[in-house]
Amino acid sequence: MGPTGAMLDRGRPSRYHLDPGELRAWIAFLRAHAAVTRSLESDLVAHASMSLADYEVLAFLSAEPGWRLRMSDLADRALLTRSRLTHTVDRLERFGFVERVACETDRRGSYASLTDAGMESLRRAAPGHVAAVRRILIDVLTHDEIVALAAGLGRVVGERGAGTNAEVGRAAPK
Repeated sequence: MGPTGAMLDRGRPSRYHLDPGELRAWIAFLRAHAAVTRSLESDLVAHASMSLADYEVLAFLSAEPGWRLRMSDLADRALLTRSRLTHTVDRLERFGFVERVACETDRRGSYASLTDAGMESLRRAAPGHVAAVRRILIDVLTHDEIVALAAGLGRVVGERGAGTNAEVGRAAPK
């Protein structure tokens, strides 16, 4: 057993080590995250010519009134660093899927705004992406496992998980 799972005196884990069950859960989480992310990324690139980060940015924007979010809020929702989000939005801008809009109340701030072309690209990608999510994750778990996974991981992300229920394809208000 490696240092993460090392046991101290009398077989009790210290607060600096994981017991065997905790270690199994941690390793399973890391491997599942890597496998799911890698598979979804590969599928999106092959079938929709976009990265998983591209898809997530478009999906989060599509769920917002007016299809726009402040860049800082979008980075928080997509769990991207601000520089990674800037790079992603730059690429999506070149494709005509997103545009930056200056913030009227804060010169330093800006919004990312989903374009009609971006929404159309998202709508085309969504059915295949949802099918891949089902195939890779949802269909391999029981209903009770899905409920437990959502509850447990929801507590892990806490407040950062707010706003992750993007409704892909919701129409912008007129």
